[in-house]
Amino acid sequence: MIYLDQAATSYPKPTEVSEAICASLLQAGNSGRGGHHLSLEASRLVFDARWEIAEFLGAEDASCIVFTANATESLNLALFGLLNPGDHVITTELEHNSVLRPLYNLEDRGVEVTILPADRQGCIDVSRESLTNHLRANTRALVCTHASNVTGNMVDIASVGEFCKEHNLIFIVDAAQTAGYYSYDLKNTPVDILCFTGHKSLWGPQGIGGIYVKPGVVVRPLKVGGSGIQTFSRTHPGQMPEALEAGTLNIPGIAGLLAGIRYLRSLGLDKVRHVEGELCRYFYRGVSKLVGVEVYGDFRAPLRCPIVSLNVLALPSNLVSQRLADDYSIYTRSGGHCAPLMHRALGTDAMGAVRFSFSHKNSREELDTALRALAEISGDLL
Repeated sequence: MIYLDQAATSYPKPTEVSEAICASLLQAGNSGRGGHHLSLEASRLVFDARWEIAEFLGAEDASCIVFTANATESLNLALFGLLNPGDHVITTELEHNSVLRPLYNLEDRGVEVTILPADRQGCIDVSRESLTNHLRANTRALVCTHASNVTGNMVDIASVGEFCKEHNLIFIVDAAQTAGYYSYDLKNTPVDILCFTGHKSLWGPQGIGGIYVKPGVVVRPLKVGGSGIQTFSRTHPGQMPEALEAGTLNIPGIAGLLAGIRYLRSLGLDKVRHVEGELCRYFYRGVSKLVGVEVYGDFRAPLRCPIVSLNVLALPSNLVSQRLADDYSIYTRSGGHCAPLMHRALGTDAMGAVRFSFSHKNSREELDTALRALAEISGDLL
């Protein structure tokens, strides 16, 4: 089996991750819900994870990090917790439905939404001139993905963040594809909110994610309830991170995420990014030579996520992906990738695309096998 679906979820997980999850089930209780050994062990685990994630992302301190179920919950928390009827928000055609659907919902409630168009390579114009043209008196925020989950194209968030800072806009970044790939320094970067998931490039399990909220930015909670503190107050605590963490935390998930980050740090993020970038470029050079294969995205950029999406002639993407799995045991992702506007911009909304995504656990030999398989599939159709 050759797993080339790393953008969906990283696989295989490091042994350290599964061991940490199992240990937490045996040794940890409920964080903040007691003074006995098991509860204290869970609290220590949560504290350590929060602190190490903050350090890994270059955040101001651990209180900036809130645990959620995934990037989707983090984005819902940010968008519903900040935007009000009458506000205007800017986003892009690169976005995943985890951004688009909350915004459509908010649009029905009176929030105005502007969507920046993408070109046929899946690139958007985020120049100062372009962004200025879309500003309104009621513009409150700008939300965008750091990297498209379809093409791997990355957005210059430093430049966009500076623009937002100059115009007093809240800048929300979807880092589902980039947390664990890109080196963040959030305390020195004009990003107000960063939403991430644990199960992709951070190598944690599914069902755990988080949100970074810059000090001074106030987000309404998406849910309220038990917090382990201020039990007799009628209102949910306002201090971070408890303000945005109602209910029992996912202790096994947090344990796995912490182990995933420690694993990644032991390898070195720069080294991992270099290996994955080399694999991506190697595969792109190979598929670019195949007759009848169309590749999407901008591969001139010096930094991009390790993703190559393509189609074989006019064959529906699901059939290509299924044949890769059935005949060659190569696992990819086909279809619309929960990014409908991106596919519309690429002209692939009717057939979708076959996405190959890589990690440092893949090899050139695996990619050679995938290239031969694509050559055979495309050759059968000529």
